[in-house]
Amino acid sequence: MSALPDPVELYGTEYTRDPYPLYAELRARGPVHRVRFPSGVCAWLVTGYRAAQQTLTDPRLGKNHARGNAAWRARASIMPEPQRSQLQVHLLHQDPPRHTVLRRLITDAFAPQRVAALAPRFEERAEALADALPEHGADLVEAFAARFPFDVLAEVIGLPAEFADRFDRDWGKVVQPVGPGEPGRPAYEARLRGLQRYIADLVVHKRREPAGDLLSRLVAACDDGDIGPAELDSMVFQLLVAGQEPVTHQISTALVALLRHPERLAELAARPELLPRAVEELLRYDSAFELTTWRFFAEDADLHGTRVPAGDSVIVSLCAANRDRERFPDADSLDLGRSPNPHLAFGHGIHFCPGAALARIELRIALATLLRRLPGLRLAVPDAGLRWIPAVLARGVDRLPVSYGTDGGCPVADGPVAAC
Repeated sequence: MSALPDPVELYGTEYTRDPYPLYAELRARGPVHRVRFPSGVCAWLVTGYRAAQQTLTDPRLGKNHARGNAAWRARASIMPEPQRSQLQVHLLHQDPPRHTVLRRLITDAFAPQRVAALAPRFEERAEALADALPEHGADLVEAFAARFPFDVLAEVIGLPAEFADRFDRDWGKVVQPVGPGEPGRPAYEARLRGLQRYIADLVVHKRREPAGDLLSRLVAACDDGDIGPAELDSMVFQLLVAGQEPVTHQISTALVALLRHPERLAELAARPELLPRAVEELLRYDSAFELTTWRFFAEDADLHGTRVPAGDSVIVSLCAANRDRERFPDADSLDLGRSPNPHLAFGHGIHFCPGAALARIELRIALATLLRRLPGLRLAVPDAGLRWIPAVLARGVDRLPVSYGTDGGCPVADGPVAAC
């Protein structure tokens, strides 16, 4: 077995399109490896299922970016000021006891019982989006996957209609950071500024016209002194971005997995009772939450046999853990009836995704609606023509051109399907 480069590069067309061969090789060689991202930042990557679980609950690791060393901050903390100080003080970057305070403020809004009660309204929205699809083909990211999660999120958090109409989906792309000097940097900073102004306007509106919704409760918590202004803006930022962009990607990755396995797609379309287990398997098979966010040791520490210096970043590959053959038999196969299925698609431990129940319902409703409404669903471009997003932590495609119907639909082509 030839030696791997040190660090291993986590970027490039082949990795972005299909990271699983590399993850399998890394797992076979050990649980922890030094890796490098496009920005040049290096990290220690954890790959195996057991090691991932243990790392995600390791009390020695903290999430606060203040723990990061100078080399990490120089390359990873690329959000400019003042946005970095005003929009990054949220759950993903906090440790107990502050993390506990912030998480408690949003837990009820995303409780399984509450989102289940809202499911009929989500189904109505999914049906309306399906009604609006062109007759024979569409880009399902633009026409459905990018719209449905945002509509659901607006309902759950209490986003007023006039603000929902103003939201620019490009703002969600701030989770795909662009480093200083890169060609897309001006557009990236413009998105940040636009989103920050939007959040400021939204907070003013909720302060002036409070209601019994999550956004109003967060504003009240700030006014009562329970959280600070930067924490308020950061929490709203996290809700608006993390609450919809990853679900868009998860819908797209689930659809790609099914389109690549037409026999599974046909089975699920014919037997919708399989959906609950199918959702869990699709989350495991290709998770939109590819990597966790950064964690740090306060002092030099041993991590599964590897010495990690204080301040170096540690990340966990949820996708790699979910394909670990020691935990999941035939892990690279898409088995819609797999049970049990203790995947880590939403993380593990105190930072387990608070919106997991909502994301599960969204994925179930999206698939149920599209498979029922779009008979003969198939890709309208060659598989190799799908463009996977270059995000550091997430997985998904930026467009998903499909054909449907029983008359042959659109021909397979690399161009848009709007004219079909």
